[in-house]
Amino acid sequence: MSKHHHELPYRRCVGLCVFNGAGKVFVGRRIGGPEHVDATHSWQLPQGGIDKGEEPFDAALRELYEETSMRSVVKLGEVEEWLSYDLPGRIAGEAWKGKYRGQTQKWFALRFTGADGEIDITTPGGGVHKPEFMDWRWEDIGAIADLVVPFKRHVYEDVVKNFRRFAGM
Repeated sequence: MSKHHHELPYRRCVGLCVFNGAGKVFVGRRIGGPEHVDATHSWQLPQGGIDKGEEPFDAALRELYEETSMRSVVKLGEVEEWLSYDLPGRIAGEAWKGKYRGQTQKWFALRFTGADGEIDITTPGGGVHKPEFMDWRWEDIGAIADLVVPFKRHVYEDVVKNFRRFAGM
């Protein structure tokens, strides 16, 4: 007998809020996937799963490179608690083969110290990884919660609250 959606575990992952020298945040427009339901809310910050035995910050650096090719970063801070969201039921059945109810995320703030030319979403991670973003831009931190799918919005609002202080550095 299969578990009900609310009984499933959360997938452990990391999220990254990457600031440039002007205090803007990297956002990428997702190529697709079951959780992206419309063109308006297809933007998000880099994020990804934590491998077995991997430390969250190591996973954050790996995921950032795999999605954006960025390596020139320094850590600014992290959200102390894990932030979680549930996938809507119909999406939960498609994402991650229906094994998780949503994600619980450890969020990190990073400063990008490289040039924009280092960012490569077309052949990220040296061309070894499948692209996840079709477009990217630097955005005001106050705008990012409105760009993400609605079921992730409360997490992004917490990220903004925790990391807004880095926008002016």
